[in-house]
Amino acid sequence: MKTQVVIDTDSKRILSAYTDTGRVHDFRMYKESQTLLKRTTTFLGDTGYQGIQRRRAHATIPRKKKQGCELSRDDRRFNHTLSSKRIEIEHVIGRLKRFRIIADRYRNRRKRFALRFKLIAGIYNYELLD
Repeated sequence: MKTQVVIDTDSKRILSAYTDTGRVHDFRMYKESQTLLKRTTTFLGDTGYQGIQRRRAHATIPRKKKQGCELSRDDRRFNHTLSSKRIEIEHVIGRLKRFRIIADRYRNRRKRFALRFKLIAGIYNYELLD
């Protein structure tokens, strides 16, 4: 099972979660999920979302090196600043992995995975209020 999570970087709240079978590309999951976000919302993704710039003007993903070439200093600096912003998102995902539903192999009914993950996301969001 694979889960795509939309997180607000300011409040660290989970806004949306979409689940699918394990062997699905990240960008394909994004297209199938049809997550409703404003056009002006900044999207910070990893390299699995290549091609999203054609769909979203405010999408930012790391720059990859071309075959046989090295990244320029500006590209490395850009990737470093992007990863500095994305680390807060990765911390939220790490906190979700404490519940072990996405850290380990899910051995229960697949039908209920999405429901259980959304309940865990709700518990996480509730804990942020305290």
